[in-house]
Amino acid sequence: MSERTIELYIGPQHPGSGHMRFDITLDGDIIVKAEPSIGYVHRSVEKIAETKTYIQIAPLVERPSLADTVNPNLGYILALEKLLGIEAPPRAQYLRTLAAEANRIHSHFYGIGILGIMLGSSTAFMWAFADREIMIELLQMLTGARITYSYVIPGGVRRDLPVGFKEAAEKALRYLERRLKDYEKLFFENPVTVARLKGVGVLKKEDAIALGIVGPNLRASGVHYDVRRIEPYAAYDDLDFEVVVKKEGDSYARLMARVEEIKQSMRIIRQVLEKIPDGPILHEKYYKMIPPKTRKQIEETGRLKFPAAFATLKPPKGEALSRVEGARGEFLYYVVSDGSPRPYRFRMVSPSFRNVWLFAHLLPGHRLADIPAIYGSIDYFPPCADR
Repeated sequence: MSERTIELYIGPQHPGSGHMRFDITLDGDIIVKAEPSIGYVHRSVEKIAETKTYIQIAPLVERPSLADTVNPNLGYILALEKLLGIEAPPRAQYLRTLAAEANRIHSHFYGIGILGIMLGSSTAFMWAFADREIMIELLQMLTGARITYSYVIPGGVRRDLPVGFKEAAEKALRYLERRLKDYEKLFFENPVTVARLKGVGVLKKEDAIALGIVGPNLRASGVHYDVRRIEPYAAYDDLDFEVVVKKEGDSYARLMARVEEIKQSMRIIRQVLEKIPDGPILHEKYYKMIPPKTRKQIEETGRLKFPAAFATLKPPKGEALSRVEGARGEFLYYVVSDGSPRPYRFRMVSPSFRNVWLFAHLLPGHRLADIPAIYGSIDYFPPCADR
């Protein structure tokens, strides 16, 4: 620190969406250096996983990325299924995709709301947090839970489509389509929003690649990369959707990339409900383990009771790698089995951990007042980094 600069500490008292700290060096009100300090809400998922059975890890991986829980759940189960040598039946694959995209919409509205309040728009914050409830209610109807679903299980999903779900989903999608037009007038095209975000926090394409940035933050800088297209999983290979890419790389592009992804997710959901095949929602190997007396009840209700064998799953020795496209970017899982009911090694790489480097890269050269705008545009979630 020189005579011209001062050090400013922001946080860790919840500066935005979760607890973290910034060590900011200022020359006047110009940021010279920015160091993010993470770890204040560390979940210790990887170490705890080594003490849990394979099925107990499913709800564990959901906790760090709280607004986006289906996608990390799905990513982990895909790695486990590779170890087990099984695949979910087609209907379950479609249901997984449905849940993942509904959750993506929920997460994007959450991020838009946080950006809104960071820019001083309490209306955008309240609207977005109210509208995310539409997807939460839809997911509750499908899974039985509001936020942490543990819906994806080895070989399938826990519940089939309930009666009336298609009609409820179409009603929700039509509402959100109308609602997004209101957002355009109030928030997206608001002169204050445009002035605060356009040309601010520009991430160049080559820098985004070099830093290993993922998700909408990467695609907003012109990189056409989405795991759903690069390595299709679930039912994505059977569905028609566009990977949203922006070229500007600024805070406004990152916001609008998420808005356009909401529209694409709605497009995917409609296709899933139209094309979903008939059939079982659980792999035959595990369905046979369910006592015959309870199968009729399951078929009538569409609700699955866990086979007792799930509690003592013992994948053969080996290792598996999987990745999925979460709302904030790519989740990567690496699981090593030694043949016991618990993994020998569990590795989870989350999108916010990979995107945290954006703060040190983007903030220098901007004014202190630009921190909330850039922070909100990144959709960074501290617990997701502190996995």
